[in-house]
Amino acid sequence: MKKTLKWRVILLAGATILAILFFLPSLPGFKAFPAWWKGILPSKPITLGLDLQGGMHIVFKVQGDKAVENSVARVANDIVEIFSEKKINIVSAKAENISDLVIRYSDTTKGKEIIDEIKKQYPGFSNERDEPGEAVFRLSSSEKDRIKESAVSQSLEKIRNRIDQYGVKEPLIQQQGTDELLVQLPGVKDPKRVIELIGKTAILEFKLVDEDADIRKAIEGEIPEGDEILFSKEVDPATKVVRQTIPYLLKSKSLMTGDVISDATVSIDPDMNEPFVSITFNSIGAKEFDRITGENVKKRLAIVLDGNVYSAPVIQDRISGGKAQITGRFSMEEAKDLSIVLREGALPAPVEIIQNLTVGPSLGKDSIEKGIKATIIAGIFVLLFMVIYYKLSGLIANFAMVLNLIILIGALAALDATLTLPGIAGIILTIGMGVDSNVLIFARIREELKAGKPVRSAIDSGYDKAIVTILDSHVTTLLTAIVLFIFGTGPIKGFAVTLSLGIIINLFTALVGTKAIYDFVNSRVKLERLSI
Repeated sequence: MKKTLKWRVILLAGATILAILFFLPSLPGFKAFPAWWKGILPSKPITLGLDLQGGMHIVFKVQGDKAVENSVARVANDIVEIFSEKKINIVSAKAENISDLVIRYSDTTKGKEIIDEIKKQYPGFSNERDEPGEAVFRLSSSEKDRIKESAVSQSLEKIRNRIDQYGVKEPLIQQQGTDELLVQLPGVKDPKRVIELIGKTAILEFKLVDEDADIRKAIEGEIPEGDEILFSKEVDPATKVVRQTIPYLLKSKSLMTGDVISDATVSIDPDMNEPFVSITFNSIGAKEFDRITGENVKKRLAIVLDGNVYSAPVIQDRISGGKAQITGRFSMEEAKDLSIVLREGALPAPVEIIQNLTVGPSLGKDSIEKGIKATIIAGIFVLLFMVIYYKLSGLIANFAMVLNLIILIGALAALDATLTLPGIAGIILTIGMGVDSNVLIFARIREELKAGKPVRSAIDSGYDKAIVTILDSHVTTLLTAIVLFIFGTGPIKGFAVTLSLGIIINLFTALVGTKAIYDFVNSRVKLERLSI
């Protein structure tokens, strides 16, 4: 008995000391642990959730129809290349009405061959109309649904990667419904910058400038076939005000896209002392860029991101080595954000913000203060009740409850868990469950004492008889908390985490902590009566 008591006391003392050490970094003004401690054990403060430290709550809607249209447009570009290799002249191939693919060709004798080849290469399309020199295909409903679902899942991963690169602590990013994405970002200091980073589609394209056509006539409405007008915005880095917009007449066909980028980094131009983005292509992109620049020496190649022309330099010579630069009078933050979205890849479809809430840190501070106040008031009432009703045994139960809170807070810090407002509610609920366990034990001990058993036997029997009921109630509540954690959102997960930890720790303090105190007293003094 004495040996097991010794180990129980050591276990309780060790758990309490570790919990206090883990919680110390969360106290204001605490100086960091030495380097050797950080290398062995956790030493970070408790992470506060969105509702406590402030931040952003955004709901994005993925534009699935645009994803379908982009997919059809990519197929149209591929078709031109496929039939060019087969020496069949395709006059134009483009997407219309979101899911229609319209092919126009000059040699009417090749109609059947073109239709058969497209059906073979792209089984998701069906031939809707066939006329001399023109064929219209339509994407099937099942294929449209697949593209939309894929766009949502890909957008989720792209946004998650961008936020990870940005460095937000404990973000919540998940799908909501069929085409919405929920993003919660605690502690964000620059909401506008984050929204621009997340929402940027980041479709990078390289297009030739059409210098043979008259840009003034194009602006007036006479745009040559196969051309388009895009603009370059010159923005003041300090005020973010658009100084001027410069029109460019570009060939509509993209010679190359950002899919072939393997890396993007920020560098400083030593002459202008301004940041620019240096991009590195993969092996396929390097070969393609080498070919494009070699075939278009002395022509202007526009670098277009999301329909905005960043620069349009003249190709002085063939560019080998798989590297290029994007300039545009960036601020350092803009250059960093651009490198992030290029490195992580373009979104498959634009996203639209349908809900944008900013939680201020003052609200979080108020919530923390009220939560702490509620915990203290609840704790005081429970402490007083236990002492008044159960006397000395009530004091022992109160000791276990305080121990429970200390170890629970330390466990939250050690596991780097996120504390939310519902999480504070979970802590308060844990206080009630801790008291409930001791009430069950005390009721059994009273029954044994009334039956005439000695104090030590009554205590042992009381614990033995109560343990099954306590385990049953705690296990069922723990299963509920696990389900809440698996299927709940951020704040609900916070509640589930504190409740789960509280239940496990409560079992430890109620069955081991209070019993150790009774056994310690019994080992020193032979109790004839028990204040219960």
